[in-house]
Amino acid sequence: MHKLLNHKNTVLFSTTIITILLLFGIHTSYIQGKNAQLLQSNEDLQKAFKTLELEREQGQQEKEVLEKELLKLQEELENYKKESKPSNSKSQGQKEETKKPAADKRAYLTFDDGPSANTAKILDILKEYDIKATFFVIGSETEANKKLYKRIVEEGHAIGNHTYTHNYSKIYKSVEAFMEDLKKLEDLLDEVAEVRPNIIRFPGGSKNEASTRAGGSNLMNNLIAHLKEEGYQYFDWNVSSKDASAVTQDKKIIINSVLEGVQGKKDAIILFHDNAPKTTTVQALPEIIESLQSKGYSFEVLSKDSYYVHHR
Repeated sequence: MHKLLNHKNTVLFSTTIITILLLFGIHTSYIQGKNAQLLQSNEDLQKAFKTLELEREQGQQEKEVLEKELLKLQEELENYKKESKPSNSKSQGQKEETKKPAADKRAYLTFDDGPSANTAKILDILKEYDIKATFFVIGSETEANKKLYKRIVEEGHAIGNHTYTHNYSKIYKSVEAFMEDLKKLEDLLDEVAEVRPNIIRFPGGSKNEASTRAGGSNLMNNLIAHLKEEGYQYFDWNVSSKDASAVTQDKKIIINSVLEGVQGKKDAIILFHDNAPKTTTVQALPEIIESLQSKGYSFEVLSKDSYYVHHR
């Protein structure tokens, strides 16, 4: 009987121990499972936080881009308002409109891509009519062209920077690449004509696809902002002579394009080119000047603080 009781106690004790061990194992597995779930949840939360941070940064960048675009649109709107103002207005009680004086209509003749032999011919024509123009020049270190840089300045015309190389794939690679090319021409002009222009025209204008292909969609915006910080003003145009639409454009097309383009404009920044093939631009110039004079335009040069046109 005593032995039987001992056996039963042993079995009961063993059963209790086994039960405790099983319960402990289940509890341990439960705890380990919970830990794994917590670790996974923590990783998921960290990933979600990083994603939110990236989205917030992207949203901020998009906001800044949109703010810049808004400023440009407001600028263009102001320019449009200036251009679309009626050129004449009746004073109260006045029966007839008074004709605006010639100074109220301004033409800015601008020539890109020189100097060349055509530049010298254009300077002769401008001297004959006693008017001034603006030349956005590129880099050349021939003695003949150095003399032309100097002549442009000495005869009272404005000289602007159109970059040294005019090489789209090179200058639009980055802001730094553009500034290096710009400064190279600036140094040359300072050496030969003692002038460092603070007015520029982008090759292809400020709204061109080449800059996007070479440096990305934000390159031009970043470049414009940098140039503004450096104290430069850039100029596009609101009248094209279309002399760049062909190697050597038809003279009549050049004349008609300009005279049609100035219609309704109080300020006309007219785009011409004076590189070597543009012989018909030279031929068209006297008729254009006389027609603009008959329409009441005076002729002025561009400066950092003058009327400007921005395409972007």
